[in-house]
Amino acid sequence: MAEQAYDYDVLVIGAGPGGYVAAIRSAQLGLKTACVESRETLGGTCLNVGCIPSKAMLHASDYFEVAGDGTMAELGVEVTPKLNLGAMHAHRLDAIKGLTGGIAFLFKKNKVDWKTGHASFIDAHTVKVGAETVTAKNVVIATGSSVTPLPGVEVDNAKFVVVDSTGALELPAVPKKMVVIGAGVIGLELGSVWRRLGAEVTCVEFLDEVLPGMDGDVRKEARKIFRKQGIEFKLSTKVTGCTVKGKKATLTMEPAAGGASETIEADCVLVSIGRRPNTEGLGLEAIGLEVNKRGQIETDHDFRTKVDGVWAIGDVIPGPMLAHKASEEGTAVAENIAGLTGIVNHAVIPSVVYTAPEIAGVGLTEEQAREKGEVKIGKFPMMANSRAKTNHEPDGFVKIIADAATDRVVGVWAIAIPAGTMIAEAALGMEFGATSEDIAYTCHAHPTHSEAIKEAAIAVTGKPIHM
Repeated sequence: MAEQAYDYDVLVIGAGPGGYVAAIRSAQLGLKTACVESRETLGGTCLNVGCIPSKAMLHASDYFEVAGDGTMAELGVEVTPKLNLGAMHAHRLDAIKGLTGGIAFLFKKNKVDWKTGHASFIDAHTVKVGAETVTAKNVVIATGSSVTPLPGVEVDNAKFVVVDSTGALELPAVPKKMVVIGAGVIGLELGSVWRRLGAEVTCVEFLDEVLPGMDGDVRKEARKIFRKQGIEFKLSTKVTGCTVKGKKATLTMEPAAGGASETIEADCVLVSIGRRPNTEGLGLEAIGLEVNKRGQIETDHDFRTKVDGVWAIGDVIPGPMLAHKASEEGTAVAENIAGLTGIVNHAVIPSVVYTAPEIAGVGLTEEQAREKGEVKIGKFPMMANSRAKTNHEPDGFVKIIADAATDRVVGVWAIAIPAGTMIAEAALGMEFGATSEDIAYTCHAHPTHSEAIKEAAIAVTGKPIHM
């Protein structure tokens, strides 16, 4: 019996960092590929309203702060900065345009058909895109995630009073007082942008510490640094409601454990309590695919769902909601569909907070590692690193966690100006099963921030040279 003819070998739903990579890699492997995207531009949340525009604003606002806080004067460069918020937003939009346009070029170059519209399943191999019906032998769900709403706090990005991360990127003026609900990565990054530009920022967090999921030492040190920079924190605090009157918002809060309520007034409230998978409206019920308690689609190691021919990657499946994790899965799922072996080592996925200093980690936290057995810890402060000292960047440290019996590195955490770049070395080492001794005996260029990783590795079993 002849095999059924399909319009495509692979149809990818979603053109974010997971979806567009899956589509391009599928096409590179000789599979006839199409990608559906409901936005008018490619790149998903990351390129349009997430990673890229937030980094553009973080970079520009960091220049503004450094120019005005006396750091430049200490280096012999005297300037008086003047904020041009319109130009800063133009810089953000230019970055988005260049990168989303770049993906469109790559689609064309690799002969990926780009279909604009909302996709929903008719059956496992048939998908409706707007008025069109498309068939495919394999369908990859890569629809990403969206902002988790907070009951009692209604977001209206058009008014710029109560906003989510998308609205917080586009504020037309610097708010005098900003309250960020949630002290996770996105809240601290965007809170940092507006604090640097002149806003008074208060961060309200339900848990007892900032940056949930990160190493305990890093969380405590990060909060100290942010507090020193001027961000106020209300930890173990629950937001119960929000009223908006004109251009002002009033938040009602109470202790997370229960107790007397209090109010706080702000010109802008940023709701940043996390993200949830985008699975609604896909017609998953038509193919008998259910989501788990967190709204995620479960897959096997190869990213197959329980429905034959339907695969899923990125924020819609379990694991950290990170663009680079989705991209790795995009490459792997394409290779698996093509009959190759696509693997993602989920134990070695770095995470970065792009504040100043940056905060980065890969592997286990000390708390997680101790649950698994005996560990050895090596730490080295950035204030003892010659490059950081010369650059007036003393905040932070590098921490290496190694298995006590084997010396194998199981986690690396860093707070340093270029921690996001430094962490790649740690991830590469862990991918190859490095011991702390391997890193300690690897020659690092001098003077560089990365020497702190070498010194922390020495500290696992001995004494660092420069401390």
